[in-house]
Amino acid sequence: MILLDTDVLIDVALNRSPHAKAAGELLTLLESRPRMAFVAWHTLSNFYYLVSPTRGKDDARQFLSDLTRFVSVAPTDTDAFHFATTLPLSDFEDALQVAAAWACGATHIATRNVKDFRLSPIPARRPADLARELG
Repeated sequence: MILLDTDVLIDVALNRSPHAKAAGELLTLLESRPRMAFVAWHTLSNFYYLVSPTRGKDDARQFLSDLTRFVSVAPTDTDAFHFATTLPLSDFEDALQVAAAWACGATHIATRNVKDFRLSPIPARRPADLARELG
């Protein structure tokens, strides 16, 4: 199980070079393996807020709707939030990502920001590395 960090989705949606290629390959592989990946609930709102000014509100919503045909939303709750507050990560949003990964039983977090997750109890991997393993 993999939790997709927000940056992976934004890289694809905004075609951010050079990251979009690896992120897109990972999403394509995951699309053929429905429900193997998750996103955090807050990723959806963060994505929409960051992508809609460029792609438009309707397109950003459609991207998320299409994504959730094969990616599930992690079932987080108050316990997961409290878990996030105990994590030694400097960025609280990253701690929330880890808590979402923990809540859904993910074994890895897909992100290109692996250094920010170095103290995470769930290892972070770059999209290209995970795509190679899955491919």
